[in-house]
Amino acid sequence: MSPAQHHFIAPDGVRIGWTEMGEGRPVVLIHGYMSDAHTNWVRYGHAEKVAAKGFRVILPDLRGHGISDRPQEAGAYPPDILAHDNEALVAHLGLADYDLGGYSLGARTAMRMLDRANAPAPARVMFVGMGLEGLIDTGRRAGHFRGILDNLGSFERGSPAWMVEAFLKTTKGDPVALRHVIDSFVDTSEAAVRAIAQPVLVLAGEEDDDNGSHHALADAIPGAVLAEVPGGHMSAVTKPEMGDALAEFLGGDGKSRRSA
Repeated sequence: MSPAQHHFIAPDGVRIGWTEMGEGRPVVLIHGYMSDAHTNWVRYGHAEKVAAKGFRVILPDLRGHGISDRPQEAGAYPPDILAHDNEALVAHLGLADYDLGGYSLGARTAMRMLDRANAPAPARVMFVGMGLEGLIDTGRRAGHFRGILDNLGSFERGSPAWMVEAFLKTTKGDPVALRHVIDSFVDTSEAAVRAIAQPVLVLAGEEDDDNGSHHALADAIPGAVLAEVPGGHMSAVTKPEMGDALAEFLGGDGKSRRSA
């Protein structure tokens, strides 16, 4: 199953790319910070597993990432621009009945789309690599990444910051654009999280607390399904169990018994 790449022009003129795979019910999956659609969803087979369940898998690259434009001007990254871009993609594709999920920053972007309600509401939602804190208080993670991007080349080999910088090099990230992306982060109220009415999958690595507690996030959303896979924030996405969990949730009724 070969992915196909496409582009459209966002309302402010920025070129946004997305990858598609499979046919059937649409599901939009958004990648994490410093990553891209290929790294999060295609490389380790997750998108293919979902597509095999009869889905049209739509994988946007956030502005500043992947095959999308990477503007260098701070003005290209106003608050909530990532949600705005993905709302525009939903409109461009004419999606009305679809599912929505994301990994880390992608999960935060999906939450912002739900809260803003400027696009048709998805039927089911997947928060992957995300905890409650990562949605309601973005400041800690924003500060963490600013500290790394402002001090590239200074970290001890093997340290957590060095590992993030190595990942940045692997994905050929643009530090200037990515620094601006951070300034677009917007907090969501805890009340808005607790008000989510759709079936929700909260999926994360067993050792992943980078965005706070995924257990707390699952507890905050009525009826949410909680699933864990091996690994931490950077390694869980490489595990085949992640694609299996997504495919199981989407291929079922979204109301499976909790696995963790």
